[in-house]
Amino acid sequence: MAYTALYRKFRPQGFPDVRGQEHIVTTLRNQLLLNRIGHAYLFTGTRGTGKTTVAKILARAVNCENLSDDGSPCGECEMCRAIAAGNSLNVAEIDAASNNSVENVRQIIEEVSYPPSNGKYKVYILDEAHMLTPAACNALLKTLEEPPHYVIFILATTDPGRLPITILSRCQRYDFKRIPIETIAGRMKELVAAEGIDVEEKALQYVAKAADGSMRDGLSLLDQCVAFHFGETLTYDKVLEILGAVDTEVFSRLVRAVMAEDVSSAMRIVEEVVMQGREISQFTADFIWYLRNIMLLKASDGGDMEELLNVSSDHLARLKEEAQKLEMNTILRYIRVFSELQQNMRYATQKRIMLETWLIRLMRPQMDTDPESLLERLRSLERQIREGLVPVAAAAPGAETTAAAPPKKIELGRAVPEDIRAIVRDWPVILGKSDGWLKGMLCKAELSMGEDDRLLICFPNAFAANAINETMLDALRQLLNEHSGKEIPFELREFDHKQEFDTQFADLKEILHFDYDVEDE
Repeated sequence: MAYTALYRKFRPQGFPDVRGQEHIVTTLRNQLLLNRIGHAYLFTGTRGTGKTTVAKILARAVNCENLSDDGSPCGECEMCRAIAAGNSLNVAEIDAASNNSVENVRQIIEEVSYPPSNGKYKVYILDEAHMLTPAACNALLKTLEEPPHYVIFILATTDPGRLPITILSRCQRYDFKRIPIETIAGRMKELVAAEGIDVEEKALQYVAKAADGSMRDGLSLLDQCVAFHFGETLTYDKVLEILGAVDTEVFSRLVRAVMAEDVSSAMRIVEEVVMQGREISQFTADFIWYLRNIMLLKASDGGDMEELLNVSSDHLARLKEEAQKLEMNTILRYIRVFSELQQNMRYATQKRIMLETWLIRLMRPQMDTDPESLLERLRSLERQIREGLVPVAAAAPGAETTAAAPPKKIELGRAVPEDIRAIVRDWPVILGKSDGWLKGMLCKAELSMGEDDRLLICFPNAFAANAINETMLDALRQLLNEHSGKEIPFELREFDHKQEFDTQFADLKEILHFDYDVEDE
């Protein structure tokens, strides 16, 4: 006898067996019990969430001769057995992906004019309904709006946005949610017990997470893992091996390497993952999930997140430690960069090289010029200063190593307007004495003299002006004072383009004797 896949063998036969869609099941059962059955339904949601299964249960229920008290079909009457075996003419399951033309719809319209020979309703289940052509949708409209009293249409689709609004407005819409990890794992636990398969709880949890909200995908993955290690206990490590995944301990090591900007350690971890035969795309997706857990812990501010994260106590302890060391903006940047990597990796042929390149991007923010990367460079510099990691100039050979008295502070005289003008004139020379991040920011600035004899350093936008921190201000103050020999008062501002325009336009009005009010216009 041919083997039947788990998702087919254990397909729900009644509403109580449907998991994770209680909001839909309750509504349909009430409609059946109160005899308020609709004529057209639209089931939407991602793959494997139970759309077709619920449609088949509903088709049996409306024709069942002995409907149970909870609205489920009895499964024993003649109609239930015929529909379950696929021998009933009352239920037609049509694949709209391959039967999407006007001729196919006309055939349906012709068939609905004949009442059922036995049973109460004729049910048409149109799977992948979004694949119907525009002409086919238009041909179906009138029948969908006012079908005979004995006809029910059930349209199932993963992409309702591709259906015309005229179709949507004629149907009762039910959105199938992604099924929670706990629900999928609980269902799989029941099935492996019924099949006599020995599986670790941790292994079921990982398979359920890999299913991404799809019960069918979860059962298919479980089928694959059981077949590979048939007759053996299915452990967590074996599941990782089959699915090409890695243990969370590897993600913890990678996060810590990225935090320390240790490129060599990060590359060794990638080498280890590749040599174990792990799938790079799956590794990327799982790493994003790991970063998501860190983000939730950081956002919870020490709250109890163990139930939401669904991780072991040891794993949770590592996550909490990493969440304390990382800032929220840094975590969000990591997630953004790896999400972009996941999108670009779909069609890549050299996935390992892409992964290594984007990891280096995380650890070398100076490679990027977007505002988030610039802020990350600032945060990294401040962190190094706090931790004393900024290199200190080495003493000259033979110099005394004994502690010297602190240098006496020299009081500088206040600059006069001529000194400010000299600074403006010699600005390129002063820029040449600066270096690094400070020089890059000052190159964007324009200098002028304020009304109170202060040097105005104007930046093109607020971000550039605010990016100058206290350490940079001290370095800038030292540059100006050393060049002038005076105490140079200065102020950082955002460049006011409107004020510049008004000043230039005022000069033009004076020359042309033109009396035009810019503000009013």
